[in-house]
Amino acid sequence: MRIFKFGGASVKDADGVKNLVKVLTEVGHKNTLLVVSAMGKTTNAMEKIIDCYFNDKVGLKEAFQEVIEYHNGILLDLFKNDKHEVFSKTKTLFEEVKGFLAWNKSPKYSFVYDQVVGYGELVSTTILSAYLNEVGIKNSWLDVRDFIKTDNNYRDAVVNWEKTQEKVTSGIDVDKLYITQGFLGSDDNNFTTTLGREGSDYTAAIFAYCLNANSVTIWKDVPGVLNADPRYFEEAQLLNKISYREAIELAFYGASVIHPKTLQPLQRKEIPLLVKSFINPKGKGTTVGKGTTLEPKVPCYIMKKDQVLMRLSSLDFSFIVENSISELFKMLHDHKMKVDLIQNSAISFSVCVDNKFGQLQELLNLLKSRFNVVCHEGVSLYTIRHFDSDAISSLQNGHEILLEQRANETVQLVVK
Repeated sequence: MRIFKFGGASVKDADGVKNLVKVLTEVGHKNTLLVVSAMGKTTNAMEKIIDCYFNDKVGLKEAFQEVIEYHNGILLDLFKNDKHEVFSKTKTLFEEVKGFLAWNKSPKYSFVYDQVVGYGELVSTTILSAYLNEVGIKNSWLDVRDFIKTDNNYRDAVVNWEKTQEKVTSGIDVDKLYITQGFLGSDDNNFTTTLGREGSDYTAAIFAYCLNANSVTIWKDVPGVLNADPRYFEEAQLLNKISYREAIELAFYGASVIHPKTLQPLQRKEIPLLVKSFINPKGKGTTVGKGTTLEPKVPCYIMKKDQVLMRLSSLDFSFIVENSISELFKMLHDHKMKVDLIQNSAISFSVCVDNKFGQLQELLNLLKSRFNVVCHEGVSLYTIRHFDSDAISSLQNGHEILLEQRANETVQLVVK
């Protein structure tokens, strides 16, 4: 069986849904399970509904109406007959959300979030399944919550692999075409859970693992995985092949390749992951699998903007050793700083962090009571995997290098 994952950009409007049909027609759809995300920016819109529920009851109705009208517009573009059953099915799903928000008594944001946000996926797959049946591509719609079982750690649920394997093995016929939702699961009480960052890609990997699939294909609006973000680097190249390990390394340094948790179940069973373009489905794309580290073997550039570089030195020229370093990391952890690079000498310690939660000033006040602190805000962190001298020179031109760190395969530069 093959697993196909289509993200929100691929089904953002009626033309996107029609193009998905074109992709399936070109590459075939037998023995295939489709994992589909919410349409366009629906997840953001559902998050707005949740925010209004907690903080702006007056704006709740309007936020909800925007989501309904967006999907109704797509339905009217796809189905000539507005009495088609998909209209009432979609309406029922939205009524379920309203019902939940009316009777819910839980004050817990994460619980409410998981019960509401996933309706974006439930609606998108309901529309897509109905349209495929309408154009003659017979399929079965699955509620993913009946298959992927998790704990109740809402917004970042952990998969119960044993129960999930049992449900998938007994409930899926590998000879059929199925459509299901990404990102979602359910706990032992059958409350909806979500799988956290890159949840839809992870869903595809979970099904692939449980079904011993031939492959997973993630369909994107780019030709595959590139060696650099074309928004920031000219002449980005397509990577034909990447090993699992290399993909995990690139993700670790911040490349939006594939999240490591998606790769882990695939790696265990050596199931190849393909990244292909839904605009050009016959294009080669990128294969992530066992074997070749990188093909072609070219430098890979990763950039993180708006970072903070802090240089700390001891007030009395004493050594910065294990005790003080562990204390520093506790402070960074307590202030929710994501550490991207560290470098230390006998009496100094440099760290490049992402001030994602806006707690920098509070941290600096604490650090300045213990250390001499020099802080550079708004810097960029460049990482080059498989670097050569030309690659480094291209970044050094016109930039002030504040810190450089090299290993065998990787160089990192913090620049102003």
